Amino acid sequence: MNSLSTFLLILFVLLLGISGYFYLDKVSPLQSQLKGIRQENEELAFRVEQLEQQNARLSTQLEQKMQELSDAKNDEINQLKLTYEDLIGELKEQIEAGEITITQLADQLRVKIVDRIIFPSGEAELSEKGMKILAKVGGILKQAKEKRIKVEGHTDNVPIHPNLKGQFDSNWELSIARATNVVRFLVEEVGLNAGIIEASGFGEHRPTSTNKTRGGRAKNRRIEIRLLPLREGVLRVSKKGVE
Repeated sequence: MNSLSTFLLILFVLLLGISGYFYLDKVSPLQSQLKGIRQENEELAFRVEQLEQQNARLSTQLEQKMQELSDAKNDEINQLKLTYEDLIGELKEQIEAGEITITQLADQLRVKIVDRIIFPSGEAELSEKGMKILAKVGGILKQAKEKRIKVEGHTDNVPIHPNLKGQFDSNWELSIARATNVVRFLVEEVGLNAGIIEASGFGEHRPTSTNKTRGGRAKNRRIEIRLLPLREGVLRVSKKGVE
Protein backbone atom coordinates (compact mmCIF):
# COMPACT_ATOMS: atom_id res chain seq x y z
CA MET A 1 0.00 0.00 0.00
CA ASN A 2 1.48 3.30 -1.08
CA SER A 3 1.47 6.45 0.98
CA LEU A 4 -1.50 7.97 -0.88
CA SER A 5 -3.68 4.98 -0.20
CA THR A 6 -2.65 5.02 3.42
CA PHE A 7 -3.46 8.71 3.69
CA LEU A 8 -6.85 8.20 2.07
CA LEU A 9 -7.64 5.30 4.40
CA ILE A 10 -6.68 7.34 7.43
CA LEU A 11 -8.72 10.27 6.14
CA PHE A 12 -11.71 7.99 5.59
CA VAL A 13 -11.43 6.58 9.09
CA LEU A 14 -11.18 10.09 10.52
CA LEU A 15 -14.22 11.28 8.55
CA LEU A 16 -16.13 8.20 9.61
CA GLY A 17 -15.26 8.86 13.26
CA ILE A 18 -16.18 12.51 12.97
CA SER A 19 -19.48 11.62 11.31
CA GLY A 20 -20.24 9.07 14.03
CA TYR A 21 -19.39 11.54 16.75
CA PHE A 22 -21.50 14.25 15.11
CA TYR A 23 -24.39 11.82 14.73
CA LEU A 24 -24.22 10.67 18.34
CA ASP A 25 -23.60 14.13 19.75
CA LYS A 26 -25.91 16.24 17.57
CA VAL A 27 -28.22 14.28 15.30
CA SER A 28 -29.32 11.52 17.67
CA PRO A 29 -30.41 13.92 20.49
CA LEU A 30 -32.26 16.03 17.94
CA GLN A 31 -34.05 12.96 16.62
CA SER A 32 -35.03 11.96 20.16
CA GLN A 33 -36.21 15.51 20.86
CA LEU A 34 -38.19 15.55 17.62
CA LYS A 35 -39.78 12.24 18.52
CA GLY A 36 -40.77 13.63 21.93
CA ILE A 37 -42.25 16.74 20.31
CA ARG A 38 -44.28 14.61 17.93
CA GLN A 39 -45.64 12.57 20.85
CA GLU A 40 -46.52 15.75 22.72
CA ASN A 41 -48.26 17.12 19.64
CA GLU A 42 -50.24 13.92 19.29
CA GLU A 43 -51.26 14.09 22.96
CA LEU A 44 -52.20 17.76 22.64
CA ALA A 45 -54.22 17.05 19.51
CA PHE A 46 -56.04 14.28 21.38
CA ARG A 47 -56.76 16.58 24.34
CA VAL A 48 -57.95 19.34 22.01
CA GLU A 49 -60.31 16.89 20.33
CA GLN A 50 -61.64 15.82 23.74
CA LEU A 51 -62.13 19.44 24.82
CA GLU A 52 -63.93 20.25 21.59
CA GLN A 53 -66.26 17.31 22.12
CA GLN A 54 -66.85 18.37 25.74
CA ASN A 55 -67.46 21.96 24.63
CA ALA A 56 -69.99 20.77 22.06
CA ARG A 57 -71.81 18.73 24.74
CA LEU A 58 -71.81 21.67 27.16
CA SER A 59 -73.06 24.03 24.45
CA THR A 60 -75.94 21.68 23.69
CA GLN A 61 -76.74 21.32 27.40
CA LEU A 62 -76.55 25.09 27.87
CA GLU A 63 -78.95 25.73 25.00
CA GLN A 64 -81.37 23.16 26.42
CA LYS A 65 -81.10 24.65 29.91
CA MET A 66 -81.58 28.18 28.62
CA GLN A 67 -84.69 27.06 26.75
CA GLU A 68 -86.01 25.33 29.86
CA LEU A 69 -85.41 28.46 31.94
CA SER A 70 -87.03 30.62 29.28
CA ASP A 71 -90.10 28.37 29.17
CA ALA A 72 -90.27 28.27 32.98
CA LYS A 73 -89.93 32.07 33.19
CA ASN A 74 -92.68 32.57 30.63
CA ASP A 75 -94.94 30.23 32.60
CA GLU A 76 -94.07 32.12 35.79
CA ILE A 77 -94.90 35.48 34.20
CA ASN A 78 -98.18 34.14 32.82
CA GLN A 79 -99.14 32.78 36.25
CA LEU A 80 -98.26 36.12 37.82
CA LYS A 81 -100.46 37.85 35.27
CA LEU A 82 -103.39 35.78 36.54
CA THR A 83 -102.55 36.86 40.11
CA TYR A 84 -102.45 40.46 38.92
CA GLU A 85 -105.83 40.15 37.22
CA ASP A 86 -107.35 38.50 40.32
CA LEU A 87 -106.11 41.35 42.51
CA ILE A 88 -107.45 43.95 40.08
CA GLY A 89 -110.85 42.31 40.11
CA GLU A 90 -111.00 41.82 43.88
CA LEU A 91 -109.79 45.32 44.77
CA LYS A 92 -111.51 47.28 42.02
CA GLU A 93 -113.27 49.66 44.41
CA GLN A 94 -110.08 50.63 46.26
CA ILE A 95 -108.11 50.94 43.00
CA GLU A 96 -110.69 53.30 41.52
CA ALA A 97 -110.60 55.36 44.72
CA GLY A 98 -106.82 55.70 44.42
CA GLU A 99 -106.25 53.82 47.67
CA ILE A 100 -104.50 50.83 46.13
CA THR A 101 -102.13 50.62 43.17
CA ILE A 102 -101.12 47.30 41.60
CA THR A 103 -98.29 46.99 39.10
CA GLN A 104 -96.62 44.03 37.41
CA LEU A 105 -93.15 44.13 35.90
CA ALA A 106 -92.05 40.84 34.34
CA ASP A 107 -91.85 38.30 37.18
CA GLN A 108 -92.51 40.79 39.99
CA LEU A 109 -95.73 42.27 41.32
CA ARG A 110 -96.26 45.19 43.69
CA VAL A 111 -99.33 46.19 45.70
CA LYS A 112 -99.25 49.70 47.20
CA ILE A 113 -101.82 50.38 49.91
CA VAL A 114 -102.22 53.84 51.44
CA ASP A 115 -102.03 53.66 55.21
CA ARG A 116 -105.39 55.26 55.99
CA ILE A 117 -107.43 52.28 54.79
CA ILE A 118 -105.62 49.70 56.92
CA PHE A 119 -104.34 51.67 59.95
CA PRO A 120 -105.85 54.29 62.24
CA SER A 121 -103.91 57.55 62.04
CA GLY A 122 -100.49 57.29 63.69
CA GLU A 123 -101.07 53.71 64.85
CA ALA A 124 -99.62 50.34 63.89
CA GLU A 125 -102.57 48.09 64.78
CA LEU A 126 -104.70 47.01 61.82
CA SER A 127 -108.21 48.40 61.50
CA GLU A 128 -111.22 46.20 60.76
CA LYS A 129 -111.29 47.52 57.21
CA GLY A 130 -107.57 46.90 56.91
CA MET A 131 -107.98 43.28 57.95
CA LYS A 132 -110.68 42.73 55.33
CA ILE A 133 -108.53 44.21 52.58
CA LEU A 134 -105.44 42.25 53.62
CA ALA A 135 -107.51 39.07 53.78
CA LYS A 136 -108.46 39.60 50.12
CA VAL A 137 -104.88 40.37 49.11
CA GLY A 138 -103.41 37.50 51.12
CA GLY A 139 -105.95 35.00 49.85
CA ILE A 140 -104.89 35.71 46.27
CA LEU A 141 -101.14 35.84 47.00
CA LYS A 142 -101.45 32.53 48.83
CA GLN A 143 -102.19 30.86 45.48
CA ALA A 144 -98.96 32.12 43.88
CA LYS A 145 -96.35 29.37 43.55
CA GLU A 146 -92.56 29.67 43.81
CA LYS A 147 -92.74 33.22 45.12
CA ARG A 148 -91.52 35.10 48.17
CA ILE A 149 -93.29 38.06 49.68
CA LYS A 150 -91.77 41.24 51.04
CA VAL A 151 -93.88 43.66 53.07
CA GLU A 152 -92.50 47.20 53.36
CA GLY A 153 -93.67 49.98 55.65
CA HIS A 154 -93.26 53.62 54.54
CA THR A 155 -94.19 56.98 56.08
CA ASP A 156 -94.02 60.66 55.25
CA ASN A 157 -91.45 62.98 56.83
CA VAL A 158 -93.73 64.51 59.47
CA PRO A 159 -92.22 63.79 62.91
CA ILE A 160 -94.01 61.44 65.27
CA HIS A 161 -96.62 63.27 67.36
CA PRO A 162 -95.48 63.84 70.96
CA ASN A 163 -98.41 61.73 72.21
CA LEU A 164 -96.96 58.72 70.35
CA LYS A 165 -93.33 59.27 71.34
CA GLY A 166 -93.53 56.68 74.08
CA GLN A 167 -94.66 54.03 71.59
CA PHE A 168 -92.63 55.01 68.52
CA ASP A 169 -89.48 57.12 68.74
CA SER A 170 -89.48 57.83 65.01
CA ASN A 171 -91.23 57.16 61.72
CA TRP A 172 -88.79 54.34 61.19
CA GLU A 173 -90.08 52.40 64.20
CA LEU A 174 -93.67 53.09 63.11
CA SER A 175 -93.03 51.78 59.59
CA ILE A 176 -91.38 48.63 60.91
CA ALA A 177 -94.20 47.98 63.38
CA ARG A 178 -96.81 48.38 60.65
CA ALA A 179 -95.01 46.05 58.25
CA THR A 180 -94.55 43.48 61.01
CA ASN A 181 -98.26 43.56 61.92
CA VAL A 182 -99.21 43.09 58.27
CA VAL A 183 -96.91 40.07 58.02
CA ARG A 184 -98.26 38.62 61.27
CA PHE A 185 -101.83 38.95 60.01
CA LEU A 186 -101.01 37.37 56.63
CA VAL A 187 -99.30 34.43 58.33
CA GLU A 188 -101.55 33.87 61.34
CA GLU A 189 -104.95 34.76 59.89
CA VAL A 190 -104.62 34.17 56.15
CA GLY A 191 -102.22 31.22 56.34
CA LEU A 192 -99.29 32.39 54.21
CA ASN A 193 -96.06 30.46 54.64
CA ALA A 194 -93.92 32.26 57.22
CA GLY A 195 -90.78 30.98 55.52
CA ILE A 196 -91.32 33.04 52.36
CA ILE A 197 -92.51 36.34 53.83
CA GLU A 198 -90.52 39.12 55.45
CA ALA A 199 -91.13 42.57 56.91
CA SER A 200 -89.05 45.72 56.63
CA GLY A 201 -89.56 49.40 57.39
CA PHE A 202 -88.03 52.42 55.67
CA GLY A 203 -89.72 55.31 57.46
CA GLU A 204 -89.68 58.45 55.29
CA HIS A 205 -86.53 57.48 53.39
CA ARG A 206 -88.13 56.04 50.23
CA PRO A 207 -90.86 58.49 49.21
CA THR A 208 -92.80 58.00 45.99
CA SER A 209 -94.12 61.56 45.98
CA THR A 210 -93.32 64.97 47.41
CA ASN A 211 -93.61 65.56 51.13
CA LYS A 212 -94.36 69.25 50.54
CA THR A 213 -98.07 68.72 49.90
CA ARG A 214 -100.82 66.94 51.81
CA GLY A 215 -101.59 64.73 48.81
CA GLY A 216 -97.94 63.79 48.36
CA ARG A 217 -97.53 62.91 52.03
CA ALA A 218 -100.66 60.76 51.86
CA LYS A 219 -99.13 58.76 49.00
CA ASN A 220 -95.88 58.29 50.91
CA ARG A 221 -97.67 56.83 53.94
CA ARG A 222 -98.16 53.35 52.60
CA ILE A 223 -97.65 49.62 52.85
CA GLU A 224 -96.08 47.89 49.85
CA ILE A 225 -96.49 44.16 49.36
CA ARG A 226 -94.05 42.83 46.78
CA LEU A 227 -94.28 39.43 45.15
CA LEU A 228 -90.81 38.34 44.05
CA PRO A 229 -89.19 35.21 42.54
CA LEU A 230 -88.46 32.62 45.21
CA ARG A 231 -84.94 32.23 43.88
CA GLU A 232 -82.89 33.70 41.07
CA GLY A 233 -81.99 31.28 38.29
CA VAL A 234 -78.22 30.80 38.04
CA LEU A 235 -76.49 28.50 35.58
CA ARG A 236 -73.38 26.70 36.79
CA VAL A 237 -71.04 24.78 34.50
CA SER A 238 -69.05 21.91 35.99
CA LYS A 239 -67.40 18.71 34.79
CA LYS A 240 -70.79 17.05 35.13
CA GLY A 241 -72.38 19.56 32.78
CA VAL A 242 -74.71 22.52 33.08
CA GLU A 243 -76.57 22.65 36.42
